[in-house]
Amino acid sequence: MNENEIGKIIVDRAIHVHKELGPGLLESVYEVVLAHELAKQGLKVERQVPIPIEYEGIKFKEGFRADIIVGDKVISEIKSVERATRAHKKQVLTHLRLSKMKLGYLLNFGEGLMKDGISRIINGIIE
Repeated sequence: MNENEIGKIIVDRAIHVHKELGPGLLESVYEVVLAHELAKQGLKVERQVPIPIEYEGIKFKEGFRADIIVGDKVISEIKSVERATRAHKKQVLTHLRLSKMKLGYLLNFGEGLMKDGISRIINGIIE
């Protein structure tokens, strides 16, 4: 599966989870339930994956933790806030750059409608 195919499943399952649970729960709840839904689709799902950063040729373990990585190709950052900000989107883009992945999603389960809480973030061109 390529990034776009994985992304379609992520969006579909995020909408499903939001319809079932509604807005306003803790991010960790949405993370575990979404990971479960993605795994049911047969996807490889990893939660809270440490991603080291490299600076001046040195790798530092204290980079960041990706909320969910799907199929070793797509990062999903989970939020449960009233409104996602530009800073949240920049955070996902930085995670993509550091991990050398091309596609990420900022999924804000705090929105009244999940479609308003989905941001697709691209790092480079997806083939």
